[in-house]
Amino acid sequence: MTIKINYTNKTINKSASNLVLFCDEKYSTNGIKKYVSDAEFSYINDLVRTIDIKKNLFIFEVNSKKKILLISIKKSLKSYDIENLGAEFHKKINSGKNSEYFIVSDSVVGKNENFLGHFLHGFKLKSYEFKKYKTKKESKNILINVVGTKNKPSVQNQLKFKALEEGTFYARDLVSEPGNILHPDEYAKRIGSLKKDGLKINVYDEKKLKKLGMNALLGVGQGSIRGSYLVTMEWNGAKNNSKPLAFVGKGVCFDTGGYSLKPAKFMEDMTYDMAGSATVVGLMKNFAIRKAKINAVGVVGLVENMVSGNAQRPGDIVESYSGKTIEILNTDAEGRLVLADALTFTEEKFKPKFIVDLATLTGAIIVCLGSEYAGLFSNDDKLSKEIFTAGEKVEEKVWRMPLHKNYDKLMNSKNADVQNINYVGGAGSTTAAQFLQRFILNKTPWAHLDIAGMAFSKYGGALNSGGATGFGVRLLNQLVEENYE
Repeated sequence: MTIKINYTNKTINKSASNLVLFCDEKYSTNGIKKYVSDAEFSYINDLVRTIDIKKNLFIFEVNSKKKILLISIKKSLKSYDIENLGAEFHKKINSGKNSEYFIVSDSVVGKNENFLGHFLHGFKLKSYEFKKYKTKKESKNILINVVGTKNKPSVQNQLKFKALEEGTFYARDLVSEPGNILHPDEYAKRIGSLKKDGLKINVYDEKKLKKLGMNALLGVGQGSIRGSYLVTMEWNGAKNNSKPLAFVGKGVCFDTGGYSLKPAKFMEDMTYDMAGSATVVGLMKNFAIRKAKINAVGVVGLVENMVSGNAQRPGDIVESYSGKTIEILNTDAEGRLVLADALTFTEEKFKPKFIVDLATLTGAIIVCLGSEYAGLFSNDDKLSKEIFTAGEKVEEKVWRMPLHKNYDKLMNSKNADVQNINYVGGAGSTTAAQFLQRFILNKTPWAHLDIAGMAFSKYGGALNSGGATGFGVRLLNQLVEENYE
């Protein structure tokens, strides 16, 4: 599907087909009279008296060639309500091969700031499809003409929304790719291509990782014929040399579970076990496109967790980049091993203002929070509050979960400094986060987002139609824009 949005200051031609008009929540029609013919106004006015005004959108078939869409704008809408309204608009018109619509910006009512910007942003986000491997290509084009002189998003806001959409779609594309295509070798190459957007990219291959001592990360990938990588992406958009904001992502391109083998049922979904890294990549692309006035670094660990004669075994002990030793009791608790090395490296090399990591880390967080909230774990109240507030504003919600020293005893190993699972049982997400916290060595403000329930949706959500969601790109962009730019 191709969507094109044109902005023009021309007034609407009353004979234009597929007209989109706005009214208040009571469906008062006086404001739309000047945009339609007298006959059309009389027709709509009669029908409006019979409709359920609790609904947001109605389509009036004026004749075989013309539709008028009337959308009510309720009072006190939040930005995500407006975006959801745009997504609903997309669902209503997403039929037929080609279509053209005229949105009359002057008909927007109320005092909702940047209404059309958010409305069209929701429309675009809902339009995402991943049909790259369909042999029968559908050719569908939607042209949106925004006409009028008022209520249009500024050029700056248009760029902001475009950057968010491109970053989110890039993350969704990465998560949607099958494991035979997006293995670590290919993933590292794709990230390298983002140099064209202005990001500084460094790729650490196995030789460099061995030299650095990243044995926790390397251990996860040693059973695969593919390479293992740590990739850093730097964006320097601040005018000073301020400390960067750091974002770290788990990039397990496919997770069999290793010798602690996963059940065959739904194992195909493990292509999305790299969704945390995809969010980081999409976020950094977004920063670069919109020329964010910050310094930021993204760090992703890219591995494939496979079974082979060279794969990691339960009972193995590895020395991490931090120097701490880890006993591997379960090879399916692999994401925390990747993050352990990535977190310590990020803290030591970049000395960031804060670190936020994202990972599809535990099934336990889905048991706890379902697909409505990501789990938030943090050593810093201020950062936690900022992330929570940002999530509420863009409706990518998080819920703070506990960290406490009493959980440490569940992760202490008899044979090494720490073990990678809690064998006693219970508190699966918290003990995983407690494990990660041990690799933040210098008390850097840190937050861990367990997005296992949020990264992929079989049924679709308000702003996606099923599949990869790109969760976290808009959340973390809001965090940065609101607090650090």
